[in-house]
Amino acid sequence: MEWKDLIGYSAATLTTAAFLPQAWKTFRTRDVSGISLTMYSLFTLGVALWLAYGVLQGAWPIIVANAITLALSCAVLAMKVGYHRPPDPATDLTPDDTP
Repeated sequence: MEWKDLIGYSAATLTTAAFLPQAWKTFRTRDVSGISLTMYSLFTLGVALWLAYGVLQGAWPIIVANAITLALSCAVLAMKVGYHRPPDPATDLTPDDTP
């Protein structure tokens, strides 16, 4: 294996591993309240584009890392959309809103 591939696989492993705790916590708790739908949508699109770039370049470290991260981010995004509830005005009162 060439040194540039070793660097690529190391980077891919670290960035994908860094994403795993958030995904695992979200799967385990089903709590998506702290996740921004806009941010996760943009992140997922960015990962998909990195995957496409890796495929076009034939860069396996980029392909493998982004395929795994895309699958996880799509699952988290699907949970965010599926579990998203509009705020309930009766329970989401701020101190200025209290009667």
